[in-house]
Amino acid sequence: MDFLTALEIIISASLLSAAPLIFTALGGVFSERSGVVNIGLEGLMIMGAFISIVFNLTFAKTFGAWTPWLALLAAMAIGGLFALIHAVASISFRADQTVSGVAINFLALGLAMFLIKKIYGKGQTDTIREYFRQVDIPGLNHIPLIGKLFFQGVTYPSYIAILVAFAVWFIIYKTPFGLRLRSVGEHPMAADTMGINVTKMRYLAVFLSGVFGGIGGAVYAQSITLNFSSSTISGQGYMALAAMIFGKWNPLGAMGAALFFGFAQSLSIIGSNIPYLKEIPSVFLLIAPYVLTILALAGFIGRAEAPKADGVPYIKGER
Repeated sequence: MDFLTALEIIISASLLSAAPLIFTALGGVFSERSGVVNIGLEGLMIMGAFISIVFNLTFAKTFGAWTPWLALLAAMAIGGLFALIHAVASISFRADQTVSGVAINFLALGLAMFLIKKIYGKGQTDTIREYFRQVDIPGLNHIPLIGKLFFQGVTYPSYIAILVAFAVWFIIYKTPFGLRLRSVGEHPMAADTMGINVTKMRYLAVFLSGVFGGIGGAVYAQSITLNFSSSTISGQGYMALAAMIFGKWNPLGAMGAALFFGFAQSLSIIGSNIPYLKEIPSVFLLIAPYVLTILALAGFIGRAEAPKADGVPYIKGER
């Protein structure tokens, strides 16, 4: 295997692994830009993965090749609704947002596994037959050198995630909605005096975090694991959270960090097939994503400043 072929495999696997992290990290950006800490991204990914696989298995014969895309819509809806639990606890009842997020993670896994055993009578689902396959992008795959590296053997959600990251950046930094969102995360009392409904904005932001987290889980389940079990989502939500922090709460920064973590995660999947990596013990490749996540946060967390009101419940009339 020559260097170019190895590079093709690495880039393809990195994009595949990064897409779910990008979507979920963008959801975290919405929530935390509004001032609500969302540790529950892992749980939102679990619900998205669970719903998408169950929907896929149930309706695959009805919708055929469209099933994975429709499963994404189901995951978006359920992820958004599930995130509202966190919104009610942290915004309306002003509970500790970190504790609420951790509770969401436990609740999601427990509920999903309970329903899986009730529906299928075992600890995991069957394997789906309709999923996001790796394809060559028509036209672009014939571009010399670049075409083989970036447009062959990829899934459509990988590139949709990158395009959505740019769209989210535009929304947050170039639209009135984005300005209101950032204002309630930086100085909610000032935003309130200007007529912005802080509670409404925060509820909407947390709902959007659930929508994007649901997409992330659905993409991961329908392109990588192809089924659902207790280990389908095992730390990807926390990696997305780390990508958001590493990216300094900026959609494009979060995307770049997610691509980096996706690359690290891909090493554990394809490392044994790469001549330069096959000599490394597999255990080191398995822990590489988490080690790199820790190192990245240890090196950059001190320089990354969260929105000033992040994690602070807003009480009308109080500073």
